[in-house]
Amino acid sequence: MANEEDARDPRIYLAAERTFLAWIRTGLALMGFGFVVARFGLFLRELAAASGGSAIAASGFSLPLGTALVVIGVGVTVSASVHHVRLIGRINKGTDAVGRPSWLGLIVAFLLAAAGLAMAAYLGSGQTAKVGLSAVHQEEFFGMKSGEGIISKPSKHSVPETLDHLEAALRDKGIKVFARVDHSGEAEKVGLKMPPTQVLIFGNPKAGTPTMLAAPTAAIDLPLKALAWQDVDGKVWLSYNDVEYLKRRFGLTDDVVKGIAAATPLIEQAAN
Repeated sequence: MANEEDARDPRIYLAAERTFLAWIRTGLALMGFGFVVARFGLFLRELAAASGGSAIAASGFSLPLGTALVVIGVGVTVSASVHHVRLIGRINKGTDAVGRPSWLGLIVAFLLAAAGLAMAAYLGSGQTAKVGLSAVHQEEFFGMKSGEGIISKPSKHSVPETLDHLEAALRDKGIKVFARVDHSGEAEKVGLKMPPTQVLIFGNPKAGTPTMLAAPTAAIDLPLKALAWQDVDGKVWLSYNDVEYLKRRFGLTDDVVKGIAAATPLIEQAAN
């Protein structure tokens, strides 16, 4: 218990004021950081909208997290103010007890730890790996292009060589190749010009049938297709259906699409 002389020591009041101002800075930092996190999510959505892409997965998490941090910052500021007023009152009365842990500090520490764990879990789940930017921004960020339900990866080979590699890999795995359509070759036959563009149509009834039984309209996207094409800069790309998109489009489960998903690594390997 502090005596009256100690209670009137200006250093005690100055120390209490410094602690109060430190909590104010903590509250402001939390609010500022929360604003940045929330605005980053809005920025991603605006960027996707401007570029014609779909919504960004990460933005759905950053907005509520940023808002929560701002609310925590406000709560810290208000709680610190109330605590400071009560502390000065106890000092004036000479009833303040020293050596007690800071309950406000503990609460803030636990909240920030929970927010950090939530962010780590979200990042670890791989949700941010897929973003719905337009083809241009996908190429800038990941060296790949993507439209709605289409993934395109750069190929190190020419258009015919790319599909030759893919066709060989498919046959090795017992996957039937139904046809190869040479769009650019057909265009040339009628006097038109287009960059090299070919489509390979392939599939396996054991993999595709369960998908069509679960969702008959999925047959419009089956058999599977791989498109090798050359852009205006002479770069070759290999495009294919995103299995995750097919799942959402037709309401399929992982078990149903696991058969057709097995072709994805073969397509990616052909591009390399």
